[in-house]
Amino acid sequence: MVRKRVYISGKVQGVYFRVYTRDAAVKFGVTGWVRNLKDGRVEAVFEGEDGAVEQMLRWCWEGSPSSRVEKVEVIDEPYRGEFNEFTIASTV
Repeated sequence: MVRKRVYISGKVQGVYFRVYTRDAAVKFGVTGWVRNLKDGRVEAVFEGEDGAVEQMLRWCWEGSPSSRVEKVEVIDEPYRGEFNEFTIASTV
């Protein structure tokens, strides 16, 4: 099991990116959360099996149909197993 914190840059706010991220996470069996940041990026935490989280990381480069992803920064973190589902969190 793995945990990744991800920062996505580009045209990723106002294009339903968080909703599509949640739907993809549910599809791949990944838990965690996604939220908008005030600087225009999207931040997410993904936890799950290595292969499922890797699918989410690849998906982040595609994003929602109206998004334009320019950068995906991935940070490895220790797996915590703290989530039961994948949610959309409040903007920070």
